[in-house]
Amino acid sequence: MARPLCIIGAPSSAGAYAPGQEKAPAVFRRHGLLSTLAKSGHRVDDLGDVPGFRWRPDPQRPKSMNLAAVRQAAAAVAEKVAEALAGDAAALVLGGDCTVELGTVAGALRGEHSVGLIYIDLDVDLNAPKTSDGALDWTGTAHLLDLPGTEAELSGLGPRRPMLAPADILYFAADNITPPEAEVMRALDLKQIALADVKADPVGAARHAVAWGARYNRLLIHLDVDVLAFTDFPIAENVRRCESLSFDALSVALAQLLSAANWRALTVTEVNPDHAPDEREMFDRLILMLSQALPV
Repeated sequence: MARPLCIIGAPSSAGAYAPGQEKAPAVFRRHGLLSTLAKSGHRVDDLGDVPGFRWRPDPQRPKSMNLAAVRQAAAAVAEKVAEALAGDAAALVLGGDCTVELGTVAGALRGEHSVGLIYIDLDVDLNAPKTSDGALDWTGTAHLLDLPGTEAELSGLGPRRPMLAPADILYFAADNITPPEAEVMRALDLKQIALADVKADPVGAARHAVAWGARYNRLLIHLDVDVLAFTDFPIAENVRRCESLSFDALSVALAQLLSAANWRALTVTEVNPDHAPDEREMFDRLILMLSQALPV
């Protein structure tokens, strides 16, 4: 039998480019996430939401906007994830922007466990704030790796620093990689399964990722929904009109990833209810995908 599933809401868009994502945890609940999971046979424990934050401009810190709020949300997520995993449950973290993952990783690291992260995202988020555009959600994995120029308040969230080594991250379906990020990936030998490979064989790519992560005590999965083709499934914060993953391809890949015996946390980020043409339809499909992909 699968572990109990703890639901953790992170209603923060502090690290984002604009508001919207902070609404997602409440909208997931309003459209029946918990009841759908329970009807599907999941043992669900709702741990509630961490304190929220709605994005706003931060002219006092233009390269690391809303840093204090990003840290507060991530630190609170870390506490709830640590609580869930210590009780031998799995965690479903509902973001929120991508910086929520810093908290998921920090919490999973409690207790000297080995942690691996499969990062499903069209971007690789390897930018340091000083060379970025001010939105901290474009810097998430840079902070996990404690790259030069990152903010100590975020890189130091976990029980060790850096929180992850380069070998502990696998990028899944990445395609939008800037030249500086590509250079970091080469220098650190960061691994990826490219978007084209996932599109060609979603199940095979996911099986490869599961095999990669088998060596860890705790395997975490980060899902940024901007990996979806926006015109196919318009729910992401980023409205890029590019040929990324279809909803169906993501669904079958995610189910395969979550079948890993050592999977312990899924963090869903960048869901912006304001971008949905029909909120109920979009969230019904998202909730059904999660209820079918999460192991029972």
